[in-house]
Amino acid sequence: MMMDREDNRRERIWQIVSQIPEGKVASYGQIAKLAELPGYARYVGYLMKNLPAGTSLPWHRVVNSKGSLSFKPGTTQYLRQKSLLEAEGVVFIRGKFSLARYGWKL
Repeated sequence: MMMDREDNRRERIWQIVSQIPEGKVASYGQIAKLAELPGYARYVGYLMKNLPAGTSLPWHRVVNSKGSLSFKPGTTQYLRQKSLLEAEGVVFIRGKFSLARYGWKL
């Protein structure tokens, strides 16, 4: 069975996300560009939010371009993503982290 265009896009994004090293983050837009899908930052966010339960994909390393998390502060999802990143050494100061320091550079 052939992959349709949607499957292909999803697969390319998942491949990029799977390569983000521990302790590093990448923005939704950066993932979209690396997957050769410029302008698909929101789609990347949608995919990360709707991953299958129990996925091994490091979704928590995908963040917004402001150096903060996109989940509402204090929510279960926010606290989970923040604690996963902190466990990898990412330091938050007043809810933000340094993209210069923790941003993934290829």
